[in-house]
Amino acid sequence: VQLVESGGGLVQPGGSLRLSCAASGFTFNGAGMSWYRQAPGKERELVAIISRSGDVTNYLDSVKGRFTISRDNYKNTVYLQMNSLKPGDTAVYYCRAVYGGDVYWGQGTQVTVSS
Repeated sequence: VQLVESGGGLVQPGGSLRLSCAASGFTFNGAGMSWYRQAPGKERELVAIISRSGDVTNYLDSVKGRFTISRDNYKNTVYLQMNSLKPGDTAVYYCRAVYGGDVYWGQGTQVTVSS
C-alpha cells in the first residue's frame, strides 16, 4: 500500500492550494479516505473525510466553506482543495486510507500560509 501526497507549499493568506493523494496497492473505491493535519506542537487532527463513493463528506468546523474534499475512483486519487487559506492552516497534511480494517498513512506534505 502506498499513499503519496503532493501539492503543498508556501502560500500567502487568502490564497489557494490543491493537495493530491495518489493511492496504490489496494482497491481504492473500497477505502474510506480522509485528510489530517498536524501543526507544530499540536496533535494530529481530522480535516476532511469522504465516503467510498464520494457522496458523503464531512469537515473540521474551522475549514467548512473553505476546503473541499473529493475523490476520483478511476485515478485512485483523493484531493483537498483549500481556499481562503489562513496562517492557522499551516501544518503538515496527511492522507489516510481505511481499507479492510487497516489504516494507512501517507508521508505528509507541508502547507505554510504566510505573508
